[in-house]
Amino acid sequence: MRLRTLSVVTAVILATFLTALDNTVVNVALPEMRRELGMSDTGLKWVATAYPLSLAAFLLFAGQLTDTRGRRWSLLTGLAVFTGSSVCCALSGSEGMLVGFRAVQGAGAAFILPASLAVMSHDLPRSVRTAGFGATTAALASALAFGPVISGVVTQHLGWQWLFALNVPLGIVGFLVGALALPGADRGAPRPPGGFTAVPHRVIALTCLSLAALVYCLIQGPAYGFGEPTVVVSGVAAVAGVVTLCCRPEPRRSAALGRLLRRRPFLGGLVAQLLWGLGVTGVYFYTSQFLQSGLGLSPTQAGLTFTPVVLALCVTAPFIAVMARRWGDGRIAASGLLLVACGLLLVALGSSYGDLVDLLPGLATVGAGSALALPVTTRALESAPRQLSGFAAGLFSATRELSGVFGIVLVGAVVTFAQRSARSGGAASPEALRTGYQAGLCMAAALVGAGAPVAVWALRRPRGHDREGDRRAVESSAGSKP
Repeated sequence: MRLRTLSVVTAVILATFLTALDNTVVNVALPEMRRELGMSDTGLKWVATAYPLSLAAFLLFAGQLTDTRGRRWSLLTGLAVFTGSSVCCALSGSEGMLVGFRAVQGAGAAFILPASLAVMSHDLPRSVRTAGFGATTAALASALAFGPVISGVVTQHLGWQWLFALNVPLGIVGFLVGALALPGADRGAPRPPGGFTAVPHRVIALTCLSLAALVYCLIQGPAYGFGEPTVVVSGVAAVAGVVTLCCRPEPRRSAALGRLLRRRPFLGGLVAQLLWGLGVTGVYFYTSQFLQSGLGLSPTQAGLTFTPVVLALCVTAPFIAVMARRWGDGRIAASGLLLVACGLLLVALGSSYGDLVDLLPGLATVGAGSALALPVTTRALESAPRQLSGFAAGLFSATRELSGVFGIVLVGAVVTFAQRSARSGGAASPEALRTGYQAGLCMAAALVGAGAPVAVWALRRPRGHDREGDRRAVESSAGSKP
C-alpha cells in the first residue's frame, strides 16, 4: 500500500511539474527563438499564448471527462499527448509549426490538471492526503522557481529546442508509473447521476471558439490593424459567440454550473484569480524581455533573476495556515494581493535605475504576496461539491490560464502604446523600452490590487464561525487544492 501511494504521488508530481514548467520555461528563450526562426513580435506572443490558451480552452471539457471517463484515463491521455507534442515542438523549424504544437501541448496539459487534483483527492488515503498536496505544491513552486533558470541555462548552452526535448523522459516515466499505480477503475468517486454533465459539450465548444477568436483579434489587431479582414471577422465571431452564450436559456442539465457559481467563495476566487493572473503573468512575459533587451543580461542571468520570487513564496507559505487562523482567510488573501501590487510598483521604480539589484526587492515582494493569496484558491475549491470536483478544478484552472493569455495581451497593449509614445517624443530605444515596461507594471499593479476587496468579500465568515469545523464538515463533499 505504501509503495502504491508513493507511486501515485510520484506520477502526479511529475505530471503537474511538467505542465507548470512549460508555462514559464519559454519566456526567457523567446529572444533566441526570434533570432533562429525570424519571428515577429506577433509570433512571439503566439508562442507564449498558444499553450495557456489551448490549456484554458480544453480544461472545461477535460474536467467533465475526468468526472465521467475516469481519473486514470484522463491523466494518462494527457501525459501521452503532452509528451508527443513536446517532441514535435523540439523538431519545429518554423513559427507556424512551433505555435501549432504548443497548442497541442496545452490540450494535453488540460487533461492532466483536473485529473491530478482529483487523483490526490480520491486515490490517496486520508492520512497522507495533506502530505500529498504539500508535495504537489512544492513541485509547482519548484517549476515556478527553476523554470526561468532552466530556460536560461539550456537556451544559452544547448539551444531552445532542448527545452521541449527534456519533457520527453519525464513524461514517459510519469506515464509508466501512473499506468502501473493508478487503479484501473476509479474507486470512491461518485458518478454523476442520469448522464449528468455540468455543461453541455456544445456550450463548451462555443466557449472555446469564442475565446480563440477574441485572443486572435487582440493579438493580430495591434500588429496588422483592426480593420484587417481576418481581424474583423474574428472580432465579430467572438462577439457573436458571447451574445449567444448569454442569451441562450440554461438547460436543466447545466443548472449545477449556476449553483456552483452562486457559491460566494468559488465565484470570488475565480474573480480574484483572474485579476492576479492578468497582472502577474503579463509582467513575467515582458520582464524576461526587458532584462535581456533593456539590461543586456544573458538568458541564464535573466532566469536567475526570478529566483527571489519563489524563494519568498516558499519562505512565506508555511506560515499561511497560522496567520489565517488568527486573522482570517479573507484578510490574509487581500493583504497578499495588495503586497503583490506593491511589489510590482517597486519593480517599476527599480527599473528606473537600470541596475538588476534594484529589481530584486520588488520581485521578492511579489513572491511573498502571491503566497499569502493562496487561501483564495483553497477555499474556492473546497466549496465545490465532490461530484463536480473535476469540473470545478477545470473551471478554476481555465480562469487562471485565460488570465495569463489576456494579461500578456492587455499589459502588452499598454507597453506598446507607452513605448511608441516615448519614441514619438524623441526618446531613445532603451529609454522608450523602459517607459513602456514601467507603464505595463503600473497597469498590472492596478489589476492585482483590485482583487483585494474581492478576496475580503469572497472569504468572509460569520462571526464566531469555526474554520476547522467547517473544513471537517465539507471535507467529504468538496475537492481541495493547496
